[in-house]
Amino acid sequence: MLTSACAVDVGPVRVEAAEDLARRLALAIPGDTVRGSLFLGSLDAVRTWAGEAAMLRCVDAGGEPRFMEFFNYPLGAFMRVNAAAAWELAPGCGGWDAAQRLLGQRAATDLLASAAGKALLLLSRCETRRLVGNLPSAYRAAVNHGDRSVSWEGFCRGRVTMRRDFMPCAFHEGLLRAVLESTKARGVEVVGSRVDVLDSEYVLSWE
Repeated sequence: MLTSACAVDVGPVRVEAAEDLARRLALAIPGDTVRGSLFLGSLDAVRTWAGEAAMLRCVDAGGEPRFMEFFNYPLGAFMRVNAAAAWELAPGCGGWDAAQRLLGQRAATDLLASAAGKALLLLSRCETRRLVGNLPSAYRAAVNHGDRSVSWEGFCRGRVTMRRDFMPCAFHEGLLRAVLESTKARGVEVVGSRVDVLDSEYVLSWE
């Protein structure tokens, strides 16, 4: 279980995050789905770092009786599970953003362990630049909504642009960092910024 050396003041942050979640939920449509493996990974992370009771509260937040790895579930359910998981983890890992990065890291681990992820690694030959270039197809293996593209600003520096993506920037910062580090890249930096409610950009660099 995670522990924290000092209390984290989450009051104002929680209100802001709740308002942001409500805005994002209102923009989701019934056909937007997320692969069950991402639900299971988030729940397992909470169970590991915050305990069984915390994990069950996250299941309740999702509004589904259970989640199965190869099934697709409503995007709204995943957003609610993600938010609940972040708040369960936040006191022990340094706050909301840190918890989101942790959940993103777990999502990357699960994505790369999937059949699609293994194919991605094979196609990329574990080369960082190739892997980054193939990121849009990797996302499509887990979610059926949104558009993601990669542009280059140097051999070891690129920009990932996401349109109609519903997750917090910190979640993708954790995910993208973990993906890059899976190639043994050193000096990895990932900086995300919100462009609009559902649009964001991430500058990636490595050595």
